[in-house]
Amino acid sequence: MNYITDILYWISTGLLVPVIVLLIILFIRSLLLIGNFFGQYIAIRKTESLLRQEFDTLTPETLDQLVDKLPKKSNSLVINSIRKMMEMKDSPAHISRLLADYEIMADKDLATSKTLSKMGPMLGLMGTLIPMGPALVGLSTGDIASMAYNMQVAFATTVVGLFAAAIGFITQQVKQRWYLQDMTNLEFLSEMLNEKRKA
Repeated sequence: MNYITDILYWISTGLLVPVIVLLIILFIRSLLLIGNFFGQYIAIRKTESLLRQEFDTLTPETLDQLVDKLPKKSNSLVINSIRKMMEMKDSPAHISRLLADYEIMADKDLATSKTLSKMGPMLGLMGTLIPMGPALVGLSTGDIASMAYNMQVAFATTVVGLFAAAIGFITQQVKQRWYLQDMTNLEFLSEMLNEKRKA
């Protein structure tokens, strides 16, 4: 029995370094995500008011003028999707495929946020529990320095994991609202194109 528990102890202590490395990677990725998020926020603020204004007054008769009112140079996913939909306006099958492609691209962009929000707490908890074993051993042997060091590692990994998870959760929630609004606009445009074809 002692042999089995020793194996488990060696495995768990051996995982500490990979867990810390992964937490550092998640922390760096969360910082990059913040920068990317603010870049997206500025771009969306520019296009959101324009799209709201245009879609509020959009009719089947004014559909052909929509492309001319869009920004000429834009990396926005929704703007590019609108342009492609207008190019394929006579093909319902292509429009359905473009809507599905938009959902896939939106989900791909959310993948990093989802990963951070799920993996951050997992790795943080692992990084907390693994050093607790050596810390308790240090306490039982009177090695306070060893115990203090292991407790420091345990608390640090928890904080880093929760920070990464918080960034992932917040960005995921906000981005989901953005993509839901854009998807609503694209579905509205699709219905307008259907009306125009039937007219």
